[in-house]
Amino acid sequence: MAAKPIIKVAAICGSLRKASYNAGLLRYAIELSESIDGILVEYIDISPLPMMNTDLEVEGKYPPVVEAFRQKILQSDCILFASPEYNYSITAPLKNAIDWASRPPNVWATKPAAVISAGGGFGGGLSQYHLRQVGVFLDLHFINKPEFAINAFRPPTKFDSDGNLIDPQAKERLKAVLLSLKEFTFRLQQGN
Repeated sequence: MAAKPIIKVAAICGSLRKASYNAGLLRYAIELSESIDGILVEYIDISPLPMMNTDLEVEGKYPPVVEAFRQKILQSDCILFASPEYNYSITAPLKNAIDWASRPPNVWATKPAAVISAGGGFGGGLSQYHLRQVGVFLDLHFINKPEFAINAFRPPTKFDSDGNLIDPQAKERLKAVLLSLKEFTFRLQQGN
């Protein structure tokens, strides 16, 4: 009997804050993936990446930490972004990671992706919209539904004091995103 294929998801958080709600979403996605057949979510830390600077590219090589990050993206089947919203856009750390991985050859190209967010107001919805626009140039293929943007500050309480997701409805919605990303990734891999 053939082993079931596993979808490898690279999980990237645009926030570097220790108790980040967006990092909490990814922690729950990782926990959740242990109970979903055929999916493995791995957190990819973007905090060690230097600011994008082509002077750091020497003889066609990237700094080791950048190359390691690029390899993680290249080896993944799809991407799960957790993107907080700063000034109606994506964060500087996330944009920096995007820029490093888009350097030739663009390792984002043709990857399926999903974006989730937590924050105030629109719950990060404007950052999601901007990330999708950037994704067009990167040749990322975002799932359209279900959408996941939650207001972290409106009752009921969504996160504990450590930034961990505790809201049952949000957990179910996040599960639906992972299942949709898994299905979409399989479809793209099969050329459907």
